[in-house]
Amino acid sequence: MESVRARGGAAERNLRLLPKAHLHLHFTGSMRPSTMLELADKYGVHLPEALSGGEPPRLRATDERGWFRFQRLYDIARSCLRSPEDIQRLVREAAEEDVRDGSGWLEIQVDPTSYAPRLGGLIPALEIILDAVDSASRETGLGMRVLVAANRMKHPLDARTLARLAVRYADRGVVGFGLSNDERRGLARDFDRAFQIAREGGLLAAPHGGELSGPSSVRDCLDDLHAGRVGHGVRAAEDPRLLRKLAERGVTCEVCPASNVALGVYEKPSDVPLRTLFDAGVPIALGADDPLLFGSRLAAQYELAREHHGFTDPELAELARQSIRGSRAPADVRARLLGGVEEWLENSPAGGTSQR
Repeated sequence: MESVRARGGAAERNLRLLPKAHLHLHFTGSMRPSTMLELADKYGVHLPEALSGGEPPRLRATDERGWFRFQRLYDIARSCLRSPEDIQRLVREAAEEDVRDGSGWLEIQVDPTSYAPRLGGLIPALEIILDAVDSASRETGLGMRVLVAANRMKHPLDARTLARLAVRYADRGVVGFGLSNDERRGLARDFDRAFQIAREGGLLAAPHGGELSGPSSVRDCLDDLHAGRVGHGVRAAEDPRLLRKLAERGVTCEVCPASNVALGVYEKPSDVPLRTLFDAGVPIALGADDPLLFGSRLAAQYELAREHHGFTDPELAELARQSIRGSRAPADVRARLLGGVEEWLENSPAGGTSQR
């Protein structure tokens, strides 16, 4: 693989060779489209044109109807995962894709209750997922851990059950606790006890916020759930005081540019306030969110920052550093990846191409 490419007469470093951490990737959404098609055929699952047409579906989730359509497509894709072997395949392929994109650490997010009915229950489902993560990590060399995520659309008591389960498996690879689904439904403070259980058990609090709702959603994640990271968080750009708060606390925002555009949060890639967050000193970890539905994986998010926001190679390297620092990777893994970022920068594109 070439380490640099030509653009406008000048060579550029290859962003797939930039070491980075991937902190915002959903479980079903990480599936390869080809794998979904194979599994759908195997199990006789009828896929709508939006999933079987070979192109990412057109979505607009900024209204209730659009979000319902997004969730329906996601649920159909999830129904293709029915056995431990399917789970193992999905995780292994997600790891392979991440390695190809330069990721040295992946924290994949999953709500095991979604898979429990077909995998023998909640505890067996989580154990199957954790075993798959452990196997994929050994096979690919990618450091991998799990964030267990509760669903805002369900009762807060369900979230407490998941938080206790997540803490129970902290020594098996669970590093964080999240809160996903439509942030316009369910107040953050309704889930405060679940997040307290998770934090007291040593897990990172990483709820979604500031995507479909405005800055107040991010503020609630900080004030009510004591978030150490925020999934998305881009709408914080609308509130300078909130930006300062995020920067001062060092709270990483898991920004997913392609997802933001695909879901209609912003009209075009250049509208995503990456530069606003970056210049305000807010730590950023670029993520792919749901590549199955949005059509692009991790390296493409860095390409978007370069192409649409004018991020220079030193700035892209800093984005990679921020993703690594915001991760739950062990100290030695962080040090190795950060060293790799410096090597990437030191390899000047002016010297031509080199082989990996």
